[in-house]
Amino acid sequence: MTTPFSGILAAVVTPFRADGSTVDAGGVRRQVEHIVGAGVHGVVPLGSTGEFTTLSNAERKEVADLYLRAVDGRVPVVVGTGALTTGETIDLTRHAADAGATAVMIVPPYYGALGWEEVVAHYGAVSDAVDIDIMFYNLPDATGLDISAGRLAELARSTRVTSFKDTGGDAVKFATVLHHYADVIQPLNGYDTLTFSGIAAGARAGVWGAASVIPQLCADFYETLAVRGDIAEAREQWTKIFPICEFLEAHPYASAIKTGLDLVGVPSGPPRLPALPLTPEHATTFARLLREAGIDLPR
Repeated sequence: MTTPFSGILAAVVTPFRADGSTVDAGGVRRQVEHIVGAGVHGVVPLGSTGEFTTLSNAERKEVADLYLRAVDGRVPVVVGTGALTTGETIDLTRHAADAGATAVMIVPPYYGALGWEEVVAHYGAVSDAVDIDIMFYNLPDATGLDISAGRLAELARSTRVTSFKDTGGDAVKFATVLHHYADVIQPLNGYDTLTFSGIAAGARAGVWGAASVIPQLCADFYETLAVRGDIAEAREQWTKIFPICEFLEAHPYASAIKTGLDLVGVPSGPPRLPALPLTPEHATTFARLLREAGIDLPR
């Protein structure tokens, strides 16, 4: 396994212009400065938060290029390249590798659940075609696929999969990988409300959508819990962060993150249809939670 990730990697949005029809390059630069400038340790474009399923492959390549240029080597960039076919996944992965991505994040094809042999064949084909590390994106709600801890390790042994982002919410499976298979595959928490438990259990990194909205709070929390090991202070910080995570998970996620970005003064345009922005009532609730967490919102 290559050098593991460390810290908080922000799951980032795809900024659109006001009508949602085209990608906003300036919006990408604003996101990067907001997030990386606050001390977050990496960015993950073109995952679920990045609305990748609403983008053409040409747009996905454009967004990957924009984020890589804006980051300019300051932190790792893990580009989402999962697609419905192996051929498309290879094409997107090759582009990300050529553009300078640190790694790629690949969700299993998500229309019909794959069998185990198909999973191995899919990730194996990408591994054979492109020389880049792969983060397995565990998202059973969307893929219908829930691989055991042992099989995740088996997949890592036979392909270029070196890590997995766990958005399944199964804390026991996450701990099993952490304690029994971390020498083979690195687990990264990807379930917002389980961030405290995942890092406290020993995870060295997480992919966290909330870090796009409240990057300083998330970076400070990681420093307190993972680096300094001050669990008492981390609990105090978590009392501010947890309600925000809870809110995000209770709403359409990308729309909620974009609402949060509007509230903190780093707008990224609307979600792409058919997704809709949060209602004004929900936005008001979100604003209250941000203020209660100590975020000074622009007027």
